Amino acid sequence: MNAAASAMPSLAADTVALVTGAGAGIGRAVAKRLARDGAAVMLNDLRAEAAAEVAAAITAAGGRAAALAGDVSSPEDVESLFLRCEQVFGPCSLLVNNAGFVHQAPFERLEIAEWDRMIAVHLRGTFLCARRAVPQMLEEGRGTVVNVASQLGQIGGLDLCHYAAAKAGIIGLTKAMARELSARGVRVNAVAPGPINTDLVLGLSDDWRRAKAAELPLGRFGEPEDVAETVAFLASPAAALYVGQTLGPNSGDVML
Repeated sequence: MNAAASAMPSLAADTVALVTGAGAGIGRAVAKRLARDGAAVMLNDLRAEAAAEVAAAITAAGGRAAALAGDVSSPEDVESLFLRCEQVFGPCSLLVNNAGFVHQAPFERLEIAEWDRMIAVHLRGTFLCARRAVPQMLEEGRGTVVNVASQLGQIGGLDLCHYAAAKAGIIGLTKAMARELSARGVRVNAVAPGPINTDLVLGLSDDWRRAKAAELPLGRFGEPEDVAETVAFLASPAAALYVGQTLGPNSGDVML
């Protein structure tokens, strides 16, 4: 852990974090970071084995973690996930909506099913998990939601219309939720990473990755841990005045 991370205010001892898409990449880095900050972490991923491996690694390092596979676009799976979290650790007080995937297709060849699945996982999944978490947070008068969007939701992306639209929807949802919930003790913010060296991004075409890296003022992609630092900040007391914001660890791709 670097000096900046060790100086970050720790989470409350009773923090229960639920992280979706936590089996790899950004979600895995976020889950590990929140566990180091003291949270009990419930991990979700479509791939049961991947989520279980991350939970085991957190436990082996002295943290508290459990895992349950499920599809965040399914209300039934979301309900099962939150019930499991409540059984093992208690109600979720920190929700990180991170589950997602990347798929490339030119707009004129984008299939309806591809559009629907992208919106379902990213935007519907964020809504379903937040809808399940927020009532309990409001009842307790405290809670934090961090939605993982993308800089492509701010500027668009070639062959990624459905992905950019889903992520733009998450940013809009974040702002609207923050306006409704902040005065009642629930902070809602978003993180919009730029290109990050995850399996999802490394699976995109070589041409896309070369062209994108050349556009970045920093000249390189980020690492999952860079995004985890931002999520950890938004989850911490240091971010008490941040509501409805979209922070951008994006190598300079978007400057606001």
